[in-house]
Amino acid sequence: MLLPMPLLRMREAAFARGGLCAGPVSLDLNEGERAGRTCDSPQEASIVAMMATGVVKASSGCVLIGDFDPRVQSVACKRLAALVPHEPLAMTAAEFQRYVVYRAALWNVEPSRALVHAQLLQRRLHGMHEAFAYPLIAALIVAPKLLVLDRPQVVYSREILQAAGGRAVFSTHTDAAAARAFTPPGAGFFEERA
Repeated sequence: MLLPMPLLRMREAAFARGGLCAGPVSLDLNEGERAGRTCDSPQEASIVAMMATGVVKASSGCVLIGDFDPRVQSVACKRLAALVPHEPLAMTAAEFQRYVVYRAALWNVEPSRALVHAQLLQRRLHGMHEAFAYPLIAALIVAPKLLVLDRPQVVYSREILQAAGGRAVFSTHTDAAAARAFTPPGAGFFEERA
């Protein structure tokens, strides 16, 4: 019997270009699992998160999202893995609705369905400041299997993980305490950096 392929596979994945460096990172993340990684800097954390979704291509090593290589099949990777950036989205409610419709059009999702889904998620995240909830909601519109969090706000860890549901979650951090908040004991790994 064949074992299922990990949803996210990184093998010595590293990025080095123009003075920007990140990695190397090696991990296997299966459906429903959670893992986190501490990084030396916010810049490295962002690059690792973007490599894990295929937004930034690894300059060495290998990244596979499902069965897809982001260097060749980036659209397929983006349907499986969604990035929640660190930066909040400062928008009015009306601007966010237009943004949801725009994201829905990008991914061929019915706009009315996307708006209903966004409203449902907003109600679930009612205790979370909307500027931090909006990027999470936007990432979940396509119903990805993998949610990649770039330095998520620890104060909202419970809300973020509830919204993620049974999806695989990979998060990047700049301190081990934050990594532990998003990676329950025995559910994944995190690296403490010296």
